[in-house]
This record gives sequence, C-alpha cells and structure tokens, in this order.
Amino acid sequence: MTDQRYYTDRAYGPRPAVVVTIDERVWGGLLALIETRISGGAFGARFPEQCPDGQGPCGCDEQAFSRVLLAEVPWIEWPLRAGEVPETPVILDLLEFCASAVGEPLEGFFHPFYRHYHLSWDREAGLAAFVADVNLLFRRNAVAYQLDDVGQARRILPQPVAETLGWAMFQTGEEETDRLLEAARSRFMSPKPEDRRDALEKLWDAFERLKTLEAGADKKAQANALLDRSADPGTALRETLGEEAVALTKIGNSFRIRHSETSQEPIGRSEQLDWLFVRMFAFVRLVLRSSGRGG
Repeated sequence: MTDQRYYTDRAYGPRPAVVVTIDERVWGGLLALIETRISGGAFGARFPEQCPDGQGPCGCDEQAFSRVLLAEVPWIEWPLRAGEVPETPVILDLLEFCASAVGEPLEGFFHPFYRHYHLSWDREAGLAAFVADVNLLFRRNAVAYQLDDVGQARRILPQPVAETLGWAMFQTGEEETDRLLEAARSRFMSPKPEDRRDALEKLWDAFERLKTLEAGADKKAQANALLDRSADPGTALRETLGEEAVALTKIGNSFRIRHSETSQEPIGRSEQLDWLFVRMFAFVRLVLRSSGRGG
C-alpha cells in the first residue's frame, strides 16, 4: 500500500484540492496503475484467467476484463491510451470498476510446465492498495476527488463547505422544501458535474419556496417577514439581506439554473457553479437557522 509523503508534502503541506478535471499527466499515472495490475493479475480477483490444465486461476483474463468494462462503462474506449484522456466522470467510473475487481494476488502452487503460479486473492488488501495509489496521484496533483475505503469516487470540498453541508439538517415544516434542500445538499457533493447542476437547480427551487413559509398577505410580505427574523428591521444588515435576496432572485432568472430559455446565459465552468451554490446555500442557511428551521 502506498502512503508516500514527499518532501513538499512535509515541508509545505498538501496542495489544496481544487482541480476538477483530470488532465493527461494524471491520466497517464492512473493508466500505469491499471496496466500494472492487469499484468500482475490483480484484477483476476473478479476476472480470473484459468490455467490451461484446469488446475486453477493463474492471472487476470484481460479479455473478460475489457468486455465487461465496455458494457458497464460504455463511454470508455478500449484499449486505454495515454494520449486519449476520457472525460473526468468516465475516468471516475473506470476507477470504481477497477476497485470492484481488484485483489492482492497470493502465489500458491508453482506450475513448472507453464512457469506460472496458481493464485488466490486478498480482496481487502488489494482494494486498500489500489485506493491508496489512486489517492496519492490525486493528492499530489491537487485533484478534488478521492476514492473512499470501498472504492467509490467522491468529491473533495473545501473543509468549511464540507463540514457545513455534511451536518446540515432541514426542518422547514414543509415537506417538499425539505426534500429539495436535502437533494441539493447530497447532489452537490457528487463528483459528477450534472449532479451538481441539478443540485443548484434544486437549491434555487427551495429558495423560492422559502419565501412563502412565513405568514403574510402575499409572497413579498412573507419574504420580508422571513428576512426580519434574520436581522433586525431597519438595520444596515437587514437592508443588505434584502438586496442579496433580490440579487439571488435575479441570478435565478438570468442564468440557466431553473429554466432553459434561449435568452438565459449558461453556467460554463465547474468553479462558477460552485461559487453560485455556496453563495445561495450560505444565504439559505442563515434564514433557516434564524427562523428555527434547521440548516
């Protein structure tokens, strides 16, 4: 298992995990990890190559490995090539597939005619080593993903954001609003960009519903009553919160978040999506906590 700490890790600490696209350099390293495990027989834990004499497994059946891979991850190309970098979500699917198949090869009987060992596999040790090797490459290249202990990819969020989202609980008194907020929270932590876009949409939908939770003659009065619980009426902070609520509403109408009209500008980059989500979530969390609705 790899737990390498290089000089720069020890002297300066790990780099912030902010890179959301796996580039050719990291892909090359991941490809090498996969290729060495194919040749070393590690994926024989799920795809064993049988000894021609029928005396037991002796390695990895690369053909079976590739055929099932192409069926389970249909966006991947085989053979894998260093110069052809798949989309990042596809790479993460590939890594999860490999994690599901890996084991530490254990040599048993040596078969002198074929000059190979018959193998068994330590699934737990092999998975731990694969996860550690992948996460080392991610960490050294500031990639904002990691494999967990069971080999599933997850996104690394900035620590304050991760802690806030991880402990957020919603008790708005309105079931659909709670559902939207929980879906937004969980999907924003996904490594898949489409899940995070869906999280942004659901957060904006929840924001619109929050405006109607307080008593009032109409939606504007209800929204003002909610803001009055977040800051004392007549204060500069209360005025600022009102301006922020208007700005967030305008963002939802101007950008392609809740609707898909051609006049709305799409959000192109992952970091832009993250900024909008964090900005809205901070506002929503404030009004929720100020009004005793969780968050």
